[in-house]
Amino acid sequence: MTLGSKIAWDDTVLPFQLDASDMRGRVARLDGVLDGILKQHNYPQPVEALVAEMALLTALIGQTMSLRWKLSLQVQSKGAVRMIATDYYAPEKEGEPARIRAYASFDADRITDGAPFEQVGEGYFAILIDQGEGTQPYQGITPLAETSLSQCAEAYFAQSEQLPTRFSLSFGKSSEPGKPEHWRAGGIMLQHMPKASPFAAQNDGSGEVLTAADLVSGEEEENWNRVNILLETVEDLELIGPSVSPSELLLRLFHEERPRVYDAQSVRFGCTCSEERVRQSLSIYSAKDIKTMTTDDGRVTADCQFCGAHYNLDPATLGFDASRE
Repeated sequence: MTLGSKIAWDDTVLPFQLDASDMRGRVARLDGVLDGILKQHNYPQPVEALVAEMALLTALIGQTMSLRWKLSLQVQSKGAVRMIATDYYAPEKEGEPARIRAYASFDADRITDGAPFEQVGEGYFAILIDQGEGTQPYQGITPLAETSLSQCAEAYFAQSEQLPTRFSLSFGKSSEPGKPEHWRAGGIMLQHMPKASPFAAQNDGSGEVLTAADLVSGEEEENWNRVNILLETVEDLELIGPSVSPSELLLRLFHEERPRVYDAQSVRFGCTCSEERVRQSLSIYSAKDIKTMTTDDGRVTADCQFCGAHYNLDPATLGFDASRE
């Protein structure tokens, strides 16, 4: 794809509401954020695509929640891509950007020429919410299924939250004359907010993972189906291109649903690793334990999987037996 220069709505998430159909949603555009995430690594293209999709889902989902601290998405798999992990940190103060980071672990010799999601095998998709000190973290899990990470997220919301949810995402490498290729992503999240279907709360049925269609009926089902038909008309360049702003996109798709927009949330790449955090994580170990982690050069090293930061520390200053001088 060929796109113009950076535009005002890059790296933002725009909340909206469809008054005529009792739905809420988000429109996200990621550009520099993905550069910040992916330039830390040399992933094969299928892995890059999975990380791009996961980061986009994280931006959309994170902005829907009343977070005080952190939302995490994780994929654990028996496939070539063993893990994908993302974090969304809520703004520390009003008006500040949210922060996103992500990484993947994989077996390079098992990566194939198949579609990105084919690199993921049997496993699970998880959402974790941590509101910070003094609170109990929450975790919800659903099996990996369907044909994309976005469909796994839809299944999670239907199964664990009993909220009909739909994602329409687009992501890929953009190119401009004289400039290096870089990843860019855009997407829409829709969520129906009525009470869940009574069938969803019961233990009856086949045991299959719920879908959004299982949670709506009557007028709610008509609204859900109508809005999803409209969403299916969206084109990739409308989601990621420079010509259509998020607000204009909502009017193109949902003008009869009376869309109402709220303040956009900016997002950026951000990692919370630090030498202090590394030292804190090692503070539970004795000097004997620290010795087993020491390299032949007499140092203890640690690398951040998210941002690639490298820490080189004196073992005498680590662990609960560390000298206090």
